[in-house]
Order: sequence, then C-alpha cells, then structure tokens
Amino acid sequence: MLRAISTHVFLKQRLHPGLLDSLNKAGAQAIEIFAAQQHFDYTSRTHVKEIADWFASNPVAFHSMHAPLYSDADMGRAGGPAVNVVHPDKSRRIDSMDEWKRALEVAETLPFKFLVLHLGERGDEWSPRALDHAVTALEHMRVFGKPLGVDLVLENIQNDVTRPEHLLEVVRVGHFKDIGVCFDIGHANLNEGVAASLAELKPIIGSTHLHDNHGEKDEHLWPGEGNIEWEPAMDELKTAPRAPAAVLEIHYSLGETAEHVITRAVETWKKFGL
Repeated sequence: MLRAISTHVFLKQRLHPGLLDSLNKAGAQAIEIFAAQQHFDYTSRTHVKEIADWFASNPVAFHSMHAPLYSDADMGRAGGPAVNVVHPDKSRRIDSMDEWKRALEVAETLPFKFLVLHLGERGDEWSPRALDHAVTALEHMRVFGKPLGVDLVLENIQNDVTRPEHLLEVVRVGHFKDIGVCFDIGHANLNEGVAASLAELKPIIGSTHLHDNHGEKDEHLWPGEGNIEWEPAMDELKTAPRAPAAVLEIHYSLGETAEHVITRAVETWKKFGL
C-alpha cells in the first residue's frame, strides 16, 4: 500500500510548502489535500499554483483531494449550508454540484488521481429519492472529471445513505464500474463495524482514510489510540484488488505540530509494515 497522509491534520492553517515539506519528511509517498477554502483555497489561482509548484519539485504524488464540505471559508460556521448533492431541495443540490466542480477544476493545473466525495450529511436517510439524486450527481461528476484524469471515490460517512449496501446500490444502479469507495475505517467502526464493512466494500475500495476512535464519536485519532483492531483490518486492506493507498486522516483539533506529525506518521507506517 502507498504511504499517504491527508492535510486534514493541518486544516486550521493555510496550506503552504512548509507543511507539505513536513509530510514529505514523514515518509509520505502521496498526499491527500482537504479542499476547505481557509486551508486550501481551490478558488485561488495563486494558491493552486503555489501548491502545484511544490508537487512539481518533489517526489510526492498528489494522490487525492477531499471535496469541499462547505462553500464558505469557515466550514459553515458563518451559517452557510453544507455541500449536499442528495438534499431534497433542488437549488441546494445544484449549488453543491457547482462547488464540487469548482474544486475539481484544480486538476487542470494540479493533477490528482481521486476526488473523495460525501453523499449527504451526517444523519441523512436512505430513500429511492436519495438514490436517484446520488446517481444523477455522480453521472455529472464523471463526465466532468474524466477529461481531467480524475476518478471518483465515495466515502462511507455517518449516515444511512453511505452504508455499505447503499454505496454498492448506487454503483450498481448507475453502472459506475469506474467509481470506487474511499474506505473510512473510523466511520466503519462507528457504524456497522470494521470487519462487516470491509467484507462488503473490499472489492471496490480505491482509497482509504485511516484513523482511530473508541466507537462512540468521530475522533480521528492516530491509529492505536482507540479500539480498532488494526492488524486484521490492514491485512484485509493490503489484499484489496484495487490496491488502495493507506491515507492517514488525523483530526486538526489535536493541534499537532509539524514535528509531531512527522514522528507519529513514521511510527504508524512502521506499525502497518509500510
């Protein structure tokens, strides 16, 4: 598995080459950038060019970009609505799709492999209408992303829409053979359980989010700090047919320094045998 890490750990800071240097020093072979405007301003040509120049000068791959969860520069704290392509309101779905596309346009200057998508928000329910909205959104995004060389991966989050059986239904109904799953092990631990989720989703896992929790809330801790059984989970992921990257997604609220991120990432990949 490719050693990768998400810039989510630095989400409260503006993304700059110094932070990327620290991930490189940690031994990351690839990086996932979290598209939040206060962190990575995908609407700014200047900021995108700055990050593109760094990748052009370093042997680290831009593996994936996490699609924006909000369209504002404060993660919705100013009252802006969340990005939600399965929302019952059509105008919300259109605005959300536009925001995804705006982020995807980064690939014109800064190519990357996967766009990680959330279908809905925490607590959203599954229904025939949600299925229809999800398929419609993904059809549009595939058309937009293919010429840019970007594939879509759907993250299992804390809602009914993205339960394993429903993600598989979206892929089946839409005939999306090129769309996979970003397997979030922490969310699986909070939902149906890691082993059960892996058993269903393993054939289409294209990428991962690796972090820990105690089974009660979405803590995004370093692996080993919660109650996830990592050895059997990693054994399964290492044999997934699409060879997913091992993407560490640690929460920014832990307040990690760049130096501590380097140390912990090296320890974690060693623990995983990577």
